[in-house]
Amino acid sequence: MTEAFMRLDGKAAIVTGSATGIGAAVALKLALRGASVVINYTKSRSEAEETQAAIQKIGAQTILVQADVSNDADCRRMAKAAEDAFGRIDILVNNAGSTKIVDHADLEGLAAEDWLRIYSTNVVGAFQMIRACAPAMKRQGFGAVVNVSSIAGVAGIGSSVAYAASKGAMNTMTIDLARALAPEIRVNAVCPGFVATRWFKDSLGQAAHDKMVAGQQKITPLRRAGTPQDVAESVVFFCAEGAQHITGEFLLVDAGLHLSLTPLTAR
Repeated sequence: MTEAFMRLDGKAAIVTGSATGIGAAVALKLALRGASVVINYTKSRSEAEETQAAIQKIGAQTILVQADVSNDADCRRMAKAAEDAFGRIDILVNNAGSTKIVDHADLEGLAAEDWLRIYSTNVVGAFQMIRACAPAMKRQGFGAVVNVSSIAGVAGIGSSVAYAASKGAMNTMTIDLARALAPEIRVNAVCPGFVATRWFKDSLGQAAHDKMVAGQQKITPLRRAGTPQDVAESVVFFCAEGAQHITGEFLLVDAGLHLSLTPLTAR
């Protein structure tokens, strides 16, 4: 694929949950390709400002928007902020996510409130962002939505049953809205496996994080753990002209982890 097919000059993007980790890597990669970017955060303002500074350093336009995607009014306000700043919305990356780490066999470990909180961000939030951005995309005759899902939603693994179910719902929504919003708007999803981010270190602890990385190096066919940059490259592919004939698709970005899973090891 030529470099020209990956350029996004003149495009405007919103990346939810983009202060750190995968979202920050996606925002920076889009900016490097020429896009103006809305950086969204809920609580991590200082980290969001660091991401903004990195984007400004390469000469791209960017604004910060504090918003909680589980709140519909916040979603609509973020879409308006993008249009006010850049005059358009071409790309939406639904990266904001929530989970709770609970063994899948521990049915008492998840309360109804946990399910509702996880779904309100991972599924409802993504839907609300698409709804908020769709009118601008429809008016200009094109748009690209990329949902950052997970191998959890394909294989029934991950941090908890609720998380896996929410990503399965996101995958179904990707197919549904790819059909409903065509032909102007393309909707696709990337499904990462384990990605070594600060979130995992903070949630699991350094020792458990390092054990996960070592495990990925042993069990995945490519013998490596994922990085935020790996996922960002795949997201940008779906945003660019080279993917203009693709919609309703999932891309597993997991070093081949899905090839190694069995019913006994998936849990």
